Amino acid sequence: MNRTKKQKFLQSLRKLPLGWLLSFVIKLGWAAVFGGLMLLAIIVTRYVELPWLARADWLFLWAVAVQLVLLLTKLEKPHEVITIFVFHLVGLGMEIFKTSNTIGSWQYLSVGFFHAGNVPLYSGFMYASVGSFIARAWRVLDLKYTNSPRKLHSLLLAVAIYINFFTHHYIFDFRWLLLALMALFYWRCDIHYRINQRQHHMPFLLSAFLSAFFIWVAENIGTFTQSWLYPSQEQHWHFVSLQKLSAWLLLMYISFVLIDILHYLRQKRLAERQQKC
Repeated sequence: MNRTKKQKFLQSLRKLPLGWLLSFVIKLGWAAVFGGLMLLAIIVTRYVELPWLARADWLFLWAVAVQLVLLLTKLEKPHEVITIFVFHLVGLGMEIFKTSNTIGSWQYLSVGFFHAGNVPLYSGFMYASVGSFIARAWRVLDLKYTNSPRKLHSLLLAVAIYINFFTHHYIFDFRWLLLALMALFYWRCDIHYRINQRQHHMPFLLSAFLSAFFIWVAENIGTFTQSWLYPSQEQHWHFVSLQKLSAWLLLMYISFVLIDILHYLRQKRLAERQQKC
């Protein structure tokens, strides 16, 4: 869609009742294109048996192919691909630990050839989908934050949260304390986003909760299609407990902090280059 057609399309949306909301949903969907395509592949491969390779291998190859297409068509920026790679490693490390024989928090029913331990490599792309969404939303919605805490404090809290995902199996689970600290740090923080050339805003904590809820919905689709299962779902499938929202909320926080730091470093490099020129 060229610039003129895009402007006409946006102008037509403004004339609709709640046109800004429709624009907002469309932009969110565009930001979540990688995650949406991954979720589509998970559903399709559950009901369509593909030849030659295991289901997990097809999902891995699909994820790689989608990334290449998005990059080659310039729908995704090179720095966003770097972000996705970082999230892939962060998520894969957690997956290997959580699915180990000693922990067994959940298990994958198809591992395939492309795997690490008990974890198919496509699983890292599911975490990368979260990172991709935030990184693309930052650009698509022109995100800005106000009243946010110091970056060092945010980073230390994110590190503590990530460590707690591992250590709570051996010592006390500090997730509720960590959630309280996150609320304390960000209760005044607002996200500002641009829709139809107008600025809107919402509380950061609300946006984080809504994101965590949609991840929970996607997780239920993943377990329903038997991509992975929790121990309590092995005999009879049921919805994932709403208590998992706390884990996804903490994961969203880690994702936001990583993107924020990467964005800050990129902006700093660009500013330094402009000064040299």
